[in-house]
Amino acid sequence: MPVRVDGLVRRFASRAGDPVEVLAGIDLEVPASQFVALLGPSGCGKSTLLRLVAGLDAADGGSVVVGGRPVRRREHPDAVAFVFQEAHLLPWRTLLRNVLLPLELRGMARGESRDRALHMLEKVGLGDARERYPSQLSGGMQLRGSLARALVTDPRLLLLDEPFGALDEITRQRLDRLIHELWLERRFTALFVTHSLREAVFLARRAVMLSRRPARVVADRPIDLPGERAAELRGSPAADELVERLYQDLMVAEGRA
Repeated sequence: MPVRVDGLVRRFASRAGDPVEVLAGIDLEVPASQFVALLGPSGCGKSTLLRLVAGLDAADGGSVVVGGRPVRRREHPDAVAFVFQEAHLLPWRTLLRNVLLPLELRGMARGESRDRALHMLEKVGLGDARERYPSQLSGGMQLRGSLARALVTDPRLLLLDEPFGALDEITRQRLDRLIHELWLERRFTALFVTHSLREAVFLARRAVMLSRRPARVVADRPIDLPGERAAELRGSPAADELVERLYQDLMVAEGRA
């Protein structure tokens, strides 16, 4: 599912009531099935951009078109899924019933929805945990459950707002690998917000760097690495070179170069 952002502007009111511009005319075009990392200084508006693409917020100017259809606030297309920084699993529902929720809301038949949810839990390695409650799961397991819930509807656009930032490095790398494998299998379009340059190089086919507020696109760089991303790729000379280029882009984005 392609995404097109034209002249996107978003302002928020400061504590004093004055408007603060967060996004200053963002232009971005993402072809269907591309995996794009969104990078930039903390607080530059990456999450705001993602929320606007998802229809969870309203822009003050410009437009967002997803799959050829203009996006409006609170109009969340069925083909779009969002994975937040926290899992947001419902504590009173088992893991299986959490993953079932979006299918129940769509009115899918109980047998079919259960089969799809169980299959997705197996995909993320949580088949044995399906009857546990969120409080009985580790942070990494909760995020895998959140990912299963997002993917159970077979979305054509997946929006990920730094979902693994709070995890330890080993768990984070495992989930990166899981996302990569699922993308290879399903070829959804992905917009992935991260502060990790190495994570961006491992996962993405393209990296877009936003400047400090008010955010503009200051770099748009292809990630020219093999399609199959093995773990060893993270420390390869080619990956190191791309990480260094992104670091230089980040310095420009922060106004340090």
